[in-house]
Amino acid sequence: MHDEHTFYAEAFSRNIGLLTEAEQALLRHSTVAIAGLGGVGGIFALSFARLGVGRFNLSDPDTFATVNINRQAGAMVSTVDKPKAEVVANMIKDINPHAVIQTFSGEGGPEELDQFLNGATVVIDAIDFFCIAARRTLYACAREHGLVVMSAGPVGFGSAMQVFNPHGMSFDEYFDLHDDMSEDEMILHFGIGVTPTLLQRAYFRPDRISLSARAAPSVVSGTLLAANLITCEAAKLILGRDTVRFIPHSSHFDPYVRKYKTVHLRRGNRGLLQRLKIWYVKRMLANREKVQATSEQVA
Repeated sequence: MHDEHTFYAEAFSRNIGLLTEAEQALLRHSTVAIAGLGGVGGIFALSFARLGVGRFNLSDPDTFATVNINRQAGAMVSTVDKPKAEVVANMIKDINPHAVIQTFSGEGGPEELDQFLNGATVVIDAIDFFCIAARRTLYACAREHGLVVMSAGPVGFGSAMQVFNPHGMSFDEYFDLHDDMSEDEMILHFGIGVTPTLLQRAYFRPDRISLSARAAPSVVSGTLLAANLITCEAAKLILGRDTVRFIPHSSHFDPYVRKYKTVHLRRGNRGLLQRLKIWYVKRMLANREKVQATSEQVA
């Protein structure tokens, strides 16, 4: 095998022209910290590796399962029951054997989280949609470290993206989250704040989302599009290109309905329209629970 410098120059030579050699070198010495390596985190990691990012902090406490195979980059028959962080790290090494990778269990508490964020150029939130406590902790700690956090998740066949500036509106402020709220209520606020445009409403069935089972439908086109959005936006941030639009601005692209929208929610979920959406969804879920309870009693 070629020496490290020669290998890197050849492996990522096709990037040059869209990136300058100086920009490619900057990516090589940048550190991307990715929290969560499942539905979107794995494809994020591999996309950054192919972009030429040379340093990674990877965190996930979970192992791959058969149910992950439809959409997760590291999920294969050969990786079922294997740690996600270990599998994805090996895949990155197969792309760039000289990549510097640190893996974390995601269960080590504040000290481990500090280590995970240490030296990061940008933080990527790829935590499971329903893990709201872990997500709040990540954003709060990244804010203390002065780090930008980016997130894009699959929404139907598309994806929505948010980028949080550590000096701007916080995660809790935007989604209007408070410590006295129940976990289900926080998840509801998060879901409505993530997709204010509701581009997916023409085909997405909300009744397929189960808060009790912590499950929601997700397909690979959404995860691939999320990786596209995040890789491009993170590259702009790292290289100082163009303007990165932070929360309360967000974007949503849905190729199924062929629409792309950007939104500016000046007050986040505290705005009147967002509050009405939250009220409506709460009412809908409450009615659904009543119907289910009645059906069970009749049965």
